[in-house]
Formats: sequence, structure tokens, C-alpha cells
Amino acid sequence: MTAFLALLGREVRLALRHPADTLAAVLFFVIVAALFPFGVGPAPETLARIAPGALLAAALLAALLPLDRMFGADAEDGTLDQLLVSGLPRAGIAGAKALAHWITTGWPLMAATPVAAAMLNLPVEAWGTAIAALALATALLSLLGTAGAALTLGARRGGVLLPLLVLPLAIPAVIFGAAAIEAAGAGLSPAPFLLLLGAGVSLAVPLAPLAAGAALTGD
Repeated sequence: MTAFLALLGREVRLALRHPADTLAAVLFFVIVAALFPFGVGPAPETLARIAPGALLAAALLAALLPLDRMFGADAEDGTLDQLLVSGLPRAGIAGAKALAHWITTGWPLMAATPVAAAMLNLPVEAWGTAIAALALATALLSLLGTAGAALTLGARRGGVLLPLLVLPLAIPAVIFGAAAIEAAGAGLSPAPFLLLLGAGVSLAVPLAPLAAGAALTGD
């Protein structure tokens, strides 16, 4: 556990020292949300109707941006080799990377959600549900993305392959997250959809790091 926390702390500190990836993800999220009124028109009813899906899709696409460097930078300077012989299980390395990605990318996206929601005319009463849905959806993407980043490590055009691997697996997150936000906006309970999202995260927590660890060892 000490080695896991040390690696997690290292990843978070590196992200804080070089915040360009986090800032790019947040700006991408906000800009995509701002483009929708230009594309579909400024009618409040239209924007409110597309807001749930637009928020989830924009957030997941934004969270993809830093993933291609998750293992790549460490592989280039030899840090990854040192981590693999440090005694920390490979799944633990992948888990720490996934958690650090969620902290440094998912949390800022959650903080920017009210801004994007306001641009899309999402009802204020649904903002809390939107933040909760994005928290679970980005957590799932961080786990799936870690496995994808490990699988495409060293591959030519890995940055192109990574979204093709991860985004189809993230479709349920978009569906259930958007349904939760829509239910909250209509005055209904979003709990069933959030629970389904949580079940997806619970399933990915043990499986995605194992898959990523196996990919790192070439098994």
C-alpha cells in the first residue's frame, strides 16, 4: 500500500507541475459545450434536450486527451522499467495510474460541469446529478483508458488506436449517465441509472488494472 500511495502521489505531483494536459482537457470540454448552441441553435428547449448526452460525450472525449501519455512518457525515459521491477504488482501500477488520471482529469471536469451545463441550458436542479454522473463516467473511462493505454503502448499510431479501443466500451457510461441527468431534469429519480454506472465502475476496478498489468508484461 505504501508503494501504491507513493506512485499515486508521484503521478499527481507531476500533473500539478505540468498542468497543460489537465487544462487542455477542461478547455476542450467547455469549448465543445459552447459549440453546441451554434450547431443546433440557441433555442432553450432544444439545448436542454440535448444537454445530457452532450455533457457526457464532451467529458469523455476530453478525458481521453491525456491517456496516450499515461505510460508513454515513463516508457521513454526508463521510469516504467524501474516501476516494473520495484516490487509493486503490475496491476497496482496500473491502478495507481488510473486513479491519478481520474483525480487530475476527472475532478477538474466535474468542477467545470456547471459552466458547461449553463451553456447547454440544463436545468439547475439537474446539475448535481450531472456532476455525479460525470464522476462515475470519468472513473470508468480512466479504468478502461488505462487498459487501452497499456495495450497500445509502443504501437505505431497508438494515439489513434486508443480511442477506437476505449470509446466503444464507454458507450454504456454515456447512455446511463445521460439517462440519469435527463431523469433529474424531469423531476424523476436518477438513482437507478447512477447505480448502473456504479456497477460498471465496480466491475472495471478489479478487471481493468489486471488487463493493463498483463499488457505491460506482454502476457
